[in-house]
Amino acid sequence: MAGAKLCIGLTGRMASGKGEVVRILNGYGFHYISLSDIVRSEAAKVDPRVNRSQMQDIGNRLRREGGAGVLGRMVRERIAAAAEKRWVIDGIRNPAEVLELKKLDVFFLIGIESSMQNIMARLKDRGRVTDLAAEKELWASLEREWGIGEPAGGQQVGPCLSMADFIVANNGTLAEFKTRLDEVLKKTGAGHA
Repeated sequence: MAGAKLCIGLTGRMASGKGEVVRILNGYGFHYISLSDIVRSEAAKVDPRVNRSQMQDIGNRLRREGGAGVLGRMVRERIAAAAEKRWVIDGIRNPAEVLELKKLDVFFLIGIESSMQNIMARLKDRGRVTDLAAEKELWASLEREWGIGEPAGGQQVGPCLSMADFIVANNGTLAEFKTRLDEVLKKTGAGHA
């Protein structure tokens, strides 16, 4: 579609490698937007020092009040109003958000998968796991993010992954991950700028 906006959405657990995909796509000329930015903006109204669990609660409240796809709709509207033609969208955590984003001109959802062992190792490297209590809290956040114990309008990364157009595994080296990602990006028309 000539003149159509190309949008790549990302879903996956925290520390799975989505941030690396964003960096790669930024290098290919993509502009960044995150559903989490909307949640952070709302959280700042309450307290700028909210933790991950509180952020999850705020996101769930926004979905409860505005419908499960509200964050996806808000991002879709911002993209539609912008002049930029290439976007990477992060923070997709509910299937209704995916459905809202599929209303964009051209939208592909890429799921990033990584083993729990690799995710915990990355979180430890980032200093997010400092003791057993912090590790238990992160496990609870990971389960909640996946959809365990969450309402249908809550966080549902597991079901979002099942809606992905492409899945990219991130369990090896960064170079291997980038090679697999580039293969997928070629299929979307989002390769090098």
